[in-house]
Amino acid sequence: MRRFKPWAIFGICTIIPNLYFAFFVEKSRFVPKPNNTMKKTTFYLLAVIFVISLLSACKKPILFGIDQQKELGKQVRDQILADPQNYPILPEAQYPQAYQHIRRITQNILNSGKVELKNQFDWEVRIIRDDKTLNAFCTPGGYIFVYTGLIKYLDTEDQLAGVIGHEIAHADRQHSARQMEKQFGVALLVEIALGKSKSEDLKQVVNGLIGLRFSRDHEYEADAYSVNYLSATRYRCNGAADFFVKIGEGGGQQPPEFLSTHPNPGNRVEAINNKAKSINCDINKPDNRTEYQKFKASLP
Repeated sequence: MRRFKPWAIFGICTIIPNLYFAFFVEKSRFVPKPNNTMKKTTFYLLAVIFVISLLSACKKPILFGIDQQKELGKQVRDQILADPQNYPILPEAQYPQAYQHIRRITQNILNSGKVELKNQFDWEVRIIRDDKTLNAFCTPGGYIFVYTGLIKYLDTEDQLAGVIGHEIAHADRQHSARQMEKQFGVALLVEIALGKSKSEDLKQVVNGLIGLRFSRDHEYEADAYSVNYLSATRYRCNGAADFFVKIGEGGGQQPPEFLSTHPNPGNRVEAINNKAKSINCDINKPDNRTEYQKFKASLP
């Protein structure tokens, strides 16, 4: 069987999506509007099915390029900010020190030199005031949200950095966009990115993103990239493993939503530590407890 050259695979997974977006999403800019005939309708339908089928095995999102992911992320961010009842954002004007801490941790990771889309995505971070929720998530385009419940639950910056690194990896590796394509469909996401969706649809996507369930491979890859990111920082590169260990020792503590699916946290601890060992990164750095206690004390 004939195999595609690497450059051919690259073309399929990068060039074709942009052609698809140009000709089928914004085709009115380039070609005359089709008549409402069965023949042309069938042609467009078959073309869409062909392109999506061809790209279904690509690791990158089927349709969304970087710009589309940023627009989608902005729409999701704005919806979250407009819904303080469900997502009470901690006001930065009242808690500037808390934001200095969370941005310092996030920037340490982003400046590691290992985040591929560091300069392409916006990478904003906000804190959600909810002490009962142990969660963090990152939208396509790099909009990060961390719950106060998670911050207060953890003991060290290394643990939180491990979690944030994991969430950054989901966006940096474009897991979030691809999973959202599968869950909500391309057509709806295009409408949202273009600002043409109904508010009910946008709310549905926001709720789905927060509870987004990634594949086993994506979870392990995000864990591994968290190790890579942290290996070039002041943090222990296996900080995510320390987080999972603490969760495991929590006894009756309700686990975070993103741990309700596979892979098993115990297996992830082993995989993270094996990754750290394979790249010879230091797992015995000081754990930054003093600075982290100041962070926790700056929260309401």
